[in-house]
Amino acid sequence: MGAKTIFGVGVDAGSDRTRVAVLEVTGDLVRLAGYGETRSEGWKRSRIADARAVADSIRAAVREAERSAQIPVVSAVLGAGGAAVGCEYSSRGYEDDYRRKLTQADVNLVIERAAHVQLGEDRMLLHLCLREFSVDGRRGYRDPRGQSGVSLQAHVSLITFSTREHDTLVGAANQAGLAVEETVYEPVAAAYACLRAEHRRGGVMLVDIGAESADLVVYMGDSLVRASSLELGGARFTEDTADGLNITLVDAEAVKLQYGSAVRDPEAARSLIELPAPPGRQPRTIPREELAFILECRAEQLFRWVRRELLRICPEGRLYGGVVLCGGASRLPGMCDVAEAVVGLDAYLGLPAGIRGWPPALNDPAWTTVAGLAMYSARLKQRERERRRSLFSRIFG
Repeated sequence: MGAKTIFGVGVDAGSDRTRVAVLEVTGDLVRLAGYGETRSEGWKRSRIADARAVADSIRAAVREAERSAQIPVVSAVLGAGGAAVGCEYSSRGYEDDYRRKLTQADVNLVIERAAHVQLGEDRMLLHLCLREFSVDGRRGYRDPRGQSGVSLQAHVSLITFSTREHDTLVGAANQAGLAVEETVYEPVAAAYACLRAEHRRGGVMLVDIGAESADLVVYMGDSLVRASSLELGGARFTEDTADGLNITLVDAEAVKLQYGSAVRDPEAARSLIELPAPPGRQPRTIPREELAFILECRAEQLFRWVRRELLRICPEGRLYGGVVLCGGASRLPGMCDVAEAVVGLDAYLGLPAGIRGWPPALNDPAWTTVAGLAMYSARLKQRERERRRSLFSRIFG
């Protein structure tokens, strides 16, 4: 009997664009079945200001994905990010009276204890990420089962989220007719789509730069050791352009997309660009270098924050996997160059990998997160199918 097909669906409800991806998974084969995209409404500074408008945006993108995939979409994994995200660390364990071999029950116990921490008001646990175990005070164990010891301790990272924002986001998806399978921190989903074990082995940082915020995760081997968010995204670059050049936000976005770069080029000093002008006024021309200076200043600020986050967990500032950029704002030319200069690591764009039928039009870091969300959805369904098969064999086998 051939492998049964599973459909995984991801919804990335960003503050600028809402994207949906549908993946068809048969055995080890992953194929894009359909996708949809629409402009987002109802967001303000990476937080939901109008849940009904967010629901309408999700519904429109889902309908487009349904037409593309030719299947109904009733549930999905939902991305979460922005200013509502936080990261805490916890280490809990126990000590026994005698030395013995550690078992799965011991592992479960210390992880459960590490997860039971007092979170702040309006905080919920989004992800528990295992970092390592300590056996008799010696750290560095990834799997302590079978080791002999009298004490065991689990060290975990806890990615937290605003309960209010989470409930509002899930409620908007429900209004759009979707059941939410799980909510996933967006850089975790993006890493799932574009990073492989060899990337993580020597340490790697992924930065998801959206319209209103930048979200990052740092991996050391298989362990997520840092998650953080900053309210600085592509919209801030547009606002700087509008302020610096004295033009409207709409015109600033168009100028940024057409002529913008995050690095100044000596050749740009001799290149002029024509700025849009109000009716009845003559267009102005400015050196292209002037626009690049505005964007470069903001990019340097963004990557100085990235550098500080790196030094929190890696004082020597060395990750052999470098910095991976994704999200719509990472497409600004020169962003990888600024990242390398400020952070001091190799930088490159993270694109979805391993998905057949992924069209060239979507070979874009703005689509990495939603690809990862859909892959996560498929993995959840595969695990549920395996669990049911195992239960069936225990009952009837």
